[in-house]
Amino acid sequence: MSTTTSSRAATVPRRVAAQARFETLTMLRNGEQLLVAVVLPAMVLAGLVATSFVPLGPGRRVDLAVPGVLALCVISSAFTGVAIQTGFDRRYGVLRLLGASPLGRSGLLAAKAVAVLCVVALQFAVIGGLGLALGWEPQWTGIPAALVSALLGTWAFVALALLLAGTVRAEGVLALANLVWVLLLAMGGVVVASSELPGTLGPIVELLPSGALGDSLRAALLHGQVRVGEWLVMLVWAVAASVLASRLFRWSD
Repeated sequence: MSTTTSSRAATVPRRVAAQARFETLTMLRNGEQLLVAVVLPAMVLAGLVATSFVPLGPGRRVDLAVPGVLALCVISSAFTGVAIQTGFDRRYGVLRLLGASPLGRSGLLAAKAVAVLCVVALQFAVIGGLGLALGWEPQWTGIPAALVSALLGTWAFVALALLLAGTVRAEGVLALANLVWVLLLAMGGVVVASSELPGTLGPIVELLPSGALGDSLRAALLHGQVRVGEWLVMLVWAVAASVLASRLFRWSD
């Protein structure tokens, strides 16, 4: 009996895949997260292309706007979405229960990472399609570099989200995650390049993961360039936040 049950037990990859599917559908079915993940970035892109109120720098506005909005998509899902969902899962004891299940804590974190990548891929398809419809002409040779930038940015912001969600109460996570999203959109080098920001703000923003993500995506999709410096900035943030999250994360309030 035990041998039969054991032989039918789901493997770790299947457990992770099942949980990742659940996490992905949960994120997409959540009205607030769907708003931040898809609707708001689409509105930002349409607004940037249709108006000249926000200076984006030299070049066609649609070509400048799309990479920035793609960076905003990464931040929306990897940071804001993960932080809010994880914070409330922790508050209601969901993380503690799943962590003690056969899935395990490492499996749960892996599933969350896979879910975020699935949502980001969907966002890129939607925003990329909208951009093409608006006349976007990307530098196709820069696609591989853009994918590396997106992966590094996703890692950095997921780690930052887990650090926030694992150390702050759920209500505080909700407020801070949304506030950070707005601040990064306005002056984090996301839709507006760090070089276009006023005064000494630009050099500071270049050292933020948001500025590095936005600038590297623009370099890749506008000029086909690889920005190793920006990749290193995101890598440092990703590793530092991962280490801190692994030490400070609390699985229950």
